[in-house]
Amino acid sequence: VNRTELSVWIERAWVRPVRDGRGWRFSDSDLARVEMLCDLKHDLGLDSDAFDVVLPLLDQVYDLRRTIRALTEAIGELPEESRRLVMDRLSRE
Repeated sequence: VNRTELSVWIERAWVRPVRDGRGWRFSDSDLARVEMLCDLKHDLGLDSDAFDVVLPLLDQVYDLRRTIRALTEAIGELPEESRRLVMDRLSRE
């Protein structure tokens, strides 16, 4: 990614690094987001206008995955009988 492109992504809040006296500070999640944006733009040929539609949808998918992971861990901590009841209920759905 070039500096101009990255500046646009920051301006549009597609990436949200923290700015300090020495410049931008990118977290691991910021760097992963930049990699994803590069993949979408350069590998898949997605144009920047489509990012406004695609990125919120991808964010929803990732949020759902985190929620499912938390629920799976919570279910795993239940007593065996409770886990079985939950799993039986889910299998009926």
